[in-house]
Amino acid sequence: MEIVVLRLGHRPERDKRITTHVGLVGRALGAKGMLLASNDKGIERSIREVTRNWGGDFFVKTGVNWREEVKSWQQGGGKVCHLTMYGENILDVIGELRESAEKIMVVVGAEKVPYAVFEAADWNIAVGNQPHSEIAALALFLDYLQQGKELKAKFAGAKLEIVPQRRGKEMKVSDNET
Repeated sequence: MEIVVLRLGHRPERDKRITTHVGLVGRALGAKGMLLASNDKGIERSIREVTRNWGGDFFVKTGVNWREEVKSWQQGGGKVCHLTMYGENILDVIGELRESAEKIMVVVGAEKVPYAVFEAADWNIAVGNQPHSEIAALALFLDYLQQGKELKAKFAGAKLEIVPQRRGKEMKVSDNET
């Protein structure tokens, strides 16, 4: 399954940390990349640096036109899932989504999302119908979608790798050049 995150409404002066975390969560939990509808090269550099050190081939592209990206994705056979507290509950639609989608674009908003996004999405999905964090929504969505398989993923080319332990902290450092 191919998963890409589309981040909308990023305000560089206010949302830098949150948008970086949207990208990091997407990367860690199985997305192939993040499209950012704003032009913020700092976010791009930050996430690329994490990918360089921690492995994988996650991409970041900033300054995209979200309408064109959604249209192109759908024309290429992909499905669009907009995460919103106004959507259908994830438990009611996740099975249908898993069965019918090989390519999924997950739309994560910041400020007020244009109504056109609600209309363009194949699914408007809620992890709950109460106010909550877009980071939490993305993490829950990716986990439910992949049924926890992403939690055991290995990242090729990693220079840094955690050695899981009950207590303490251990990390392997490699000289992999990716």
